[in-house]
Amino acid sequence: MTSTEENAPGWATAADVAARAGVSRSAVSRTFTPGASVSPATRERVLKAADELGYQVNRLARSVIQRQSTLVGVVVPGMHNEFVVQLLGPIVRHLARYSLAPLLMDVRDPEQMESTLRYLLQYRVAGVIFTSGSPPIELAREYLRLQVPVAMINRDANLESVDVVSSDNRHGGALAAHCLIAAGARRLAYVNLPSGTYSGVSRGAGFSEAAAMSGQPSISVELLQGRLAGYEGGAAIAAQLLDRPAERRPEGVFCANDTLAFGFMDAARHTFGLRIPEDIAVVGFDDVPMAAAASFQLTSVRQDIEGLAAEAVDRLVGRMSDPTRPARSQTLPVELVERRTCRR
Repeated sequence: MTSTEENAPGWATAADVAARAGVSRSAVSRTFTPGASVSPATRERVLKAADELGYQVNRLARSVIQRQSTLVGVVVPGMHNEFVVQLLGPIVRHLARYSLAPLLMDVRDPEQMESTLRYLLQYRVAGVIFTSGSPPIELAREYLRLQVPVAMINRDANLESVDVVSSDNRHGGALAAHCLIAAGARRLAYVNLPSGTYSGVSRGAGFSEAAAMSGQPSISVELLQGRLAGYEGGAAIAAQLLDRPAERRPEGVFCANDTLAFGFMDAARHTFGLRIPEDIAVVGFDDVPMAAAASFQLTSVRQDIEGLAAEAVDRLVGRMSDPTRPARSQTLPVELVERRTCRR
């Protein structure tokens, strides 16, 4: 333990802990270093003294001294996405299992890419996790060039040395189609995000394929890509789809995420006076908490958030310890949660 770790006035230091426990400062250091050799009796005395003094290890200073960062960059496409917000908690918890801490970067603006790259590198991050919809693959390639381990969530598995964990987005799209068709809808529509993410494209492909394979020639599918993201994007698409004669309006709509579906539903009900699901059935994706609210009761495809976070962190940590191992990808199952907006 060095003086760098003890430079905050008012905080208990390693020397204080050593004095109270009657051990050397190196014994204190070994006690708080994972995998270091220290006898059980010494560990117990050090931990007891540390608890009494309120001692906390300065992990940031230690990482500087040891030239081994405990920070992991977590790159997200904007905090407006409820699913991404839900995902962050499990990612933080699973990083903590390995004594790692997140450095969160919001890069919804493409012009931020270069500054984001520099910022994370300045902190010598131990690795980077790219979440669903986050920035272009070029940014990941740049980290790989600099030998920074990378893991991705809900991204295309097309980079060497990058581990990817994804939900079964294509199957999720198929589940949505099956639900809408079983509910009696024949004119279907899929609403994707303006960015056209890998996840969104996969969901649309699964939706279209399932509709085509339904064996019902009367079924049609309209594919749309919104100009706006989020709730406003859903409302804008509703204006585009529903301002038509009744015989040309879709009878069932699948939205790439729940927030789009919320905007679509409110516009359908309050602007066009339509009843859901009697006049138009709606299915979302992600099953965020608001989907279960009485005002929406949205049928949605649920992702395994805990599984996505755990697998992404485990794979990143594995690559940090063995950078040369082959890239691996994993697909996690999804499930349809039926509520009032669409029932089979």
